[in-house]
Amino acid sequence: MPPTPQLLARGPWAPDEVLFTWSEEPFEAASAATEAADAAIDALRARDSPSHDGVATRLVAHRTDEAGRLHLTLQPVRWALRLLPEGAARSMTGQCVVRDQEGRWLAGRRASWVATWAGRWTLGAGGAVDPGESPMRTLERELQEEWSVAPARLRGDLLLLLPNDMVMFVGVAWLPAGAEVTPDHEHDAYEWWPASIDAWPDHADEGLRRMAREVEAR
Repeated sequence: MPPTPQLLARGPWAPDEVLFTWSEEPFEAASAATEAADAAIDALRARDSPSHDGVATRLVAHRTDEAGRLHLTLQPVRWALRLLPEGAARSMTGQCVVRDQEGRWLAGRRASWVATWAGRWTLGAGGAVDPGESPMRTLERELQEEWSVAPARLRGDLLLLLPNDMVMFVGVAWLPAGAEVTPDHEHDAYEWWPASIDAWPDHADEGLRRMAREVEAR
């Protein structure tokens, strides 16, 4: 069973209940981490994966106010730090779990050549939080980029710290009736898994089931 992420905050949050402050001061990684990130980019280049580097977003601090709103303090961070197995420096990623009107769950298998989660099944859409972007906006953007569809309703659910020191903002998008998805080139297969998590196929790993149960419980 994969390690259990640490829960930092729990929703639910409407889109206007996730607030952020952006610091222009970039995060400065230790020299060892910088060298490891350089090596990780070189390794991607060696296997013909996208090897671009750039600026992403890091979580500095978070709190929940008396009204239940989530407040985040964010800053720029080198994108490649998220590739480090134990040193992602709290780089932020968004994970948009997707459900249709029948309650089914959209799952996609990541292509073997992509930079992260290659060959793995994931729920919905996900990716790095862009600089100056709300994580709620990340969910909506990644859904459009990966599946060419817009949500009828969007909700934030969880703020998690993953074992590799990456922070994941998890939300759920419900698609409008009759919506059709078109996968991008970063997926080589996709399926609609049953509404009942217990009926999911064997290739749905325990980490995905755990995330879906957390979302379903909100």
